[in-house]
Amino acid sequence: MTTKISKSYTFEAAHLLPNVPEGHKCKRLHGHSYQVWIEVTGEVDPALGWVMDFGDLSKIMKPIIDGELDHRYLNEIAGLENPTAENIVRWLWKRVKPMLPGLSKVRLSETCTSACEYSE
Repeated sequence: MTTKISKSYTFEAAHLLPNVPEGHKCKRLHGHSYQVWIEVTGEVDPALGWVMDFGDLSKIMKPIIDGELDHRYLNEIAGLENPTAENIVRWLWKRVKPMLPGLSKVRLSETCTSACEYSE
């Protein structure tokens, strides 16, 4: 049985968008309370009854979220010089996929009404 599971993580970070026109509000330094959803697709292990242990997923994600993104200035992170939501989800995908072959989607909310999803 193929099943999808997901787990969310949050981080606080500042950024600005360097490529938007002068006068655009996102050209100024500002911050967001980001929420990231990681989705994993796989076969349910018949003995364990799960696709994977949520704790194992957190062992992969927490060092990235807490160690690389939380309370950071995103523009200073290699690959996030233009930290749009679209670029952040793609950056996360590239960081996580080698450690998590079943990764099927990354979703990022930067506000309660604005989000972006990435999958391949």
